[in-house]
This record gives sequence, structure tokens and C-alpha cells, in this order.
Amino acid sequence: MLIALTGGIGSGKSTVAKRLVELGATEIDSDLLAREVVAPGTEGLAAVLEAFGEDLFVDGALDRQRLAQRAFSTEQKRKQLEEILHPRIQQLAKQKIAQLEGIIIYTIPLLVEVGDRLGFDRVITVSCPEDVRIARLTKSRGMSESDARARIASQATDEQREAIADFVINSDCSLAELMQQTEQVFRELEGEKR
Repeated sequence: MLIALTGGIGSGKSTVAKRLVELGATEIDSDLLAREVVAPGTEGLAAVLEAFGEDLFVDGALDRQRLAQRAFSTEQKRKQLEEILHPRIQQLAKQKIAQLEGIIIYTIPLLVEVGDRLGFDRVITVSCPEDVRIARLTKSRGMSESDARARIASQATDEQREAIADFVINSDCSLAELMQQTEQVFRELEGEKR
């Protein structure tokens, strides 16, 4: 059973994904796949450096933070980066999914933006008010408020993600409540799988 787990940056997807794995699911994280497709020596890395500058290759690796600053500076540059990365990420995802069984959680922040190209059985969306997400990003990731707002603005809204979701988890709550919501969704998925 292939489940998409989506939500905007800072929404709490990672916390939900971690709990789903503890409950018995297997996770494939599209952010980790995005790192794999631009690892040293890959054609993905070569394409990114050609498009965004050789100076982004620092100490034997891609400077992802500087790449993000460049790519998110304009809509055109962001789309250019997505055109390089998304087909490669989806191909790698298909290879990994083919090797797994059970409940597979595919964590994909940009599901609304890229569409369902993997054939998900269900979609879980993690939603959270923008001001809470900005506070999380500035505190836990050290982003400036303007960077956090720019990243959030470049993504789909919670309403757009909720419109395609089978399950919505609201993460503007205590950790205990978040775990309770996540466990309830997992129980329902297990029930469907039987």
C-alpha cells in the first residue's frame, strides 16, 4: 500500500513520518532522494551545476543552502530546478518502491505541485497555520523570517493539499495529540490493507 505523506515546510511531516515508521510502515523520503540524485558524480549534479553555477560545488559536494537561495529567488529558477530534479527523483522512487512491501510512506512536500505520478493509494496531509510554521523554521532550522516566508509562498497552500487528502493531520497541537492523530490514521490504513 503506497501512501503519500505531504505538507508544507515546517508542518511536522517528519515527526508524523517517524511515528508511522515506529508503528510499522516503511518510509521513502523524497528530500533524501533529492540529495541522492545530486550526489557527487551524478548526472543530476552536473545538470544543476550547469544551470545554477559551478561555484555551488564546494568541498566535494553541492551547497544545497546556496542552491535553494538561487532557485527560490524567482519562479522561473525554481521551475528550472524542479525540471532537473523531479524526473530523477520519481525514477529513483519507483526503483525503491518496487523493492518494498506493506505500508510504504512516501514523504513528498510538493505532491500538489508535481502531481501523483507514482499511483498513491491514499494521501495524508499534515496541516499547520503559517505563523506556527514560520516560528518553527526560524527556531529549529535557523532560517530568517523572510526565507521562511519565501519557501512557504513557493509551495501549495494547506487548503490545496487538504483538497487531495484522504486524511488530514493538524499539527498545531501538543506532541501527544499529534501522535494520537497519527496512530489513528495508521490503524485505518492497516484496516484497509487487510
